[in-house]
Amino acid sequence: MALSWKDCLIRIGLIGLLFLGIPIHIQKPHQTENHLLFQSYMKKFNKSYKKGSDEYEKRYQNFQKSLDTIQELNAKRQNEDSALYGLTAFSDLSRDEFTHHHLRSDLHNRLRKHTDHRITSSMYEHDNYRHHRNHISKRAISVIPDKVDWRDKGVITKVRNQKLCGACWAFSTVETIESMLAIKNGTLLDLSVQEIIDCAENGNFGCDGGDTCGMLSWLTAYKIKVGLESQYPLKLENGVCKRSKVNVGVEVAKNFSCDYLVGAEDKMLLLLANHGPLTVAINALTWQYYLGGVIQYHCSGSITDINHAVQIVGYDKTAPIPHYIIRNSWGTAFGDKGYVYVAMNGNICGVAVEVTALDVL
Repeated sequence: MALSWKDCLIRIGLIGLLFLGIPIHIQKPHQTENHLLFQSYMKKFNKSYKKGSDEYEKRYQNFQKSLDTIQELNAKRQNEDSALYGLTAFSDLSRDEFTHHHLRSDLHNRLRKHTDHRITSSMYEHDNYRHHRNHISKRAISVIPDKVDWRDKGVITKVRNQKLCGACWAFSTVETIESMLAIKNGTLLDLSVQEIIDCAENGNFGCDGGDTCGMLSWLTAYKIKVGLESQYPLKLENGVCKRSKVNVGVEVAKNFSCDYLVGAEDKMLLLLANHGPLTVAINALTWQYYLGGVIQYHCSGSITDINHAVQIVGYDKTAPIPHYIIRNSWGTAFGDKGYVYVAMNGNICGVAVEVTALDVL
């Protein structure tokens, strides 16, 4: 049956929208148009699959499933402030591939080692949390501001791209060390993530996984200082530890905290407003298709779904949808120039399951 002019315009429009980075959330086109859309997708994201090959068919099938998923994710979108999902550089990956290459499906098991007892205990009397509470009281302003963005204060380094290296735990923690150093003495330095990837012990395995609290325990137990990125450049692969015997760099204080703050996100705001940026564990599964806006739905906060680590650099209670401002480590092409916004309260994406605050000496 011949397509009507209306259908033709829709098909052409779909391809046009792709180049504008606007997600597809209308009726999925027929097979011929899907192939055209897939070819446009490959061109936009610099993909190269030979048509008719097994690899092409595999990627095309993943692409088709992505179109369905995008439509489902956008179904609850009620206004322009809500999260917007669409085609991204990850849209030709299956869910398993995306999880394997860009997330850490074993992270929740690591978190349980130092989180379960805090869920059932009086966590706010934990020594480390008590220190930060006291520290906050010394620096606290009279009224917690409605909006905090540490980027405006010049204490946030550039957005990095971890690519296929599963060391989000190292990226996000080093980023917070950088921020806390800048807050303390006004010096913003790029510190070495690769040094942590190559050298961190205490159950950490570089690009093959690790966790923030294990890393900080190792750093503080041996008084190890994190050196400069310029002296230990990022290679995004596991390597032999080349840390200098001369222990020069930034040292983390022993008072770091890794707290379970589900149901107590006001404590996160206190830390963000009066202390500084935080590192958190999170569920980033649906971020495979994230383009912008505030995530409110489709993002479980269960500890069993935690698979990634990021840095929170602020929050905005005045926005139509109050949200946290999160820096990811998937490059500036991801989300809003490397950032993602997650709704406050409700432990969306598990943002409060493990909250890490730290000081530097």
